[in-house]
Amino acid sequence: MKTITIARAMDKVTARITELELPEDEPVEFGSLIITSRHCQSRPPEEQPETFAFLEIDEMIDDNRNRLFTGWMMASSPGLHALEHPVYDVWVMACKTLSPDNPSGSE
Repeated sequence: MKTITIARAMDKVTARITELELPEDEPVEFGSLIITSRHCQSRPPEEQPETFAFLEIDEMIDDNRNRLFTGWMMASSPGLHALEHPVYDVWVMACKTLSPDNPSGSE
């Protein structure tokens, strides 16, 4: 099974919000950012709803890759562990699990 983190990213200059699908261990570019989801997990339905994702966020500046964020983000508290960046905001929304018999995934 493969896990995909569903995140949203905002370009503060244009106020444009983009929904991103971040496959586990596959870097995804958004502007000058490179976002890699290492793990995404949602609590079972019988518990209080929460989604956690471990992200690594780098920025490419003049062919140099600089790490901006490494850590857990929670969907219910996007400001608790947030990316600090003057142009971009990134926050986690949900997890989607892909299995061979369900290629479209389930959240």
